Amino acid sequence: MSGAGLDAASQFSSWAWLLRAVLLAVLLFWVVGAYNRLTRLRSAIGAAWGQIDEQLARRAAALDSLLELVREPLADEVTTLSALAAAQERQQQAARAVRAKPHLAAALQAWQLAESELASPLARLQALLEHRRDFEGAEAVRPLIRQLVELVPRMSYARQGFNDAAAAYNAAVQEFPTRLLQRPFGFRPTASL
Repeated sequence: MSGAGLDAASQFSSWAWLLRAVLLAVLLFWVVGAYNRLTRLRSAIGAAWGQIDEQLARRAAALDSLLELVREPLADEVTTLSALAAAQERQQQAARAVRAKPHLAAALQAWQLAESELASPLARLQALLEHRRDFEGAEAVRPLIRQLVELVPRMSYARQGFNDAAAAYNAAVQEFPTRLLQRPFGFRPTASL
């Protein structure tokens, strides 16, 4: 081979190497950008859960105060009060699990189940209190009931914010080529509330 042929082959080899390096750099920048985007969207789910968690803390405080006030006057309704306290404890445990990892679908589904289990004894207590307006301490109970009622639309609004964040994250996780990052980095779709 002549010297010119070696120079051309060497020059081609260096251009090929440079092209591979550029393609690898572009791929690396894309992976970093896509990873950061998915991480940011997953963090938004955590922030949205924080809004729900705040409403849950307010409801728990109101329920604790309410249960304390009605324990004696409604002593004959111990099963309802016990069921409500147990359901609230299960819901709080499920909420703590979600607080740790708000993007995990299984934790969100467990919280939803606990939340639905809480609804029935809470409705029974509210019906009992509506039926028995004449017991001692009823005046102290009214603001707590009002607070529980006012928390319902706030919770709905917070849930909608969570669902919006979850939908944005799920859409990004399912997009191609971002979907290729699911397995290596553990980005899994999440549940809506």
